[in-house]
Amino acid sequence: MTTTLDAPPLDPLLDDIVRTHRPQRESGTVPTHIPSLAAVPFNRFGIAVATVSGEVFTSGDAYVPFSIQSISKVFTLAMALQREGPVSVWSRVLREPSGTAFNSLVQLEVEHGIPRNPFINAGALVVTDHLMKETQDAASALLRFLTEEAGGPGPFIDEAAALTELSNSSRNLALAHFLKDFGNLRQSAESVVENYVRQCSIMMTCEEVAKAALFLARGGIGASGTVLSRSEAKRIGSIMLTCGMYDAAGEFAYRVGLPGKSGVGGGIVVIVPGHCAICVWSPRLDAKGNSLAGSAALADLSDRTGWSVF
Repeated sequence: MTTTLDAPPLDPLLDDIVRTHRPQRESGTVPTHIPSLAAVPFNRFGIAVATVSGEVFTSGDAYVPFSIQSISKVFTLAMALQREGPVSVWSRVLREPSGTAFNSLVQLEVEHGIPRNPFINAGALVVTDHLMKETQDAASALLRFLTEEAGGPGPFIDEAAALTELSNSSRNLALAHFLKDFGNLRQSAESVVENYVRQCSIMMTCEEVAKAALFLARGGIGASGTVLSRSEAKRIGSIMLTCGMYDAAGEFAYRVGLPGKSGVGGGIVVIVPGHCAICVWSPRLDAKGNSLAGSAALADLSDRTGWSVF
């Protein structure tokens, strides 16, 4: 792994990444079940790099808020491990790639209500259920965590978008009822899904996401102290590498070589352990639900910097 963050210099490099990868035509798709995402201009593209030394480098639309969607699952997992501990969390959700769609009902039934990993929807619902043991408003607890780690008041929940998304959440409700029937959900299915959707509806900029994720690059040390042990931070990174990109985790590991987590809002957060956290955002998605331009940009950035865990 490259051990310096200034070769090549990041400011001109990120500017060139934006020039090269900002979409010039309307390709890819947007999720049909989240209408608010369809209104985002196709040519939005932002990137931010937050370093462990405290520097932040940005380019493009790095200060435009976007819906973080499943990127939120990284942070709710960290909060659950922080509050409940690994034994409690990993007794209810596994750490294996799913091999099926992120919202699969079939796999959950076959495996008796134990989700394959915390980044598919069923697993994220279990993690949210963990957080609701401490507070019924887990989404607001996540928002406070993100605001503290990002170092400013910027993150917010798009409540209108959350209401619309909630009205299109039949499959998530079905997953929650499956989990409840198998005894793997403590709260009501409806309340867990509502919190989950509000977590996904948090709006953040690339800069804010990169800064909020920096504790994973710093061995668990966050903006105000220890978030997780070094061991737990490492293990979240390993799950991001193997499970963080829906059914394209292997392809992303091959092309980029870094732990990442995507969201259908077009964002991807990536960790370079010991060095930095990166967030890239471009709204149009590939067939697997990952940002088309974002994935290409991260592969390019990895090649040009040498950043990789391999």
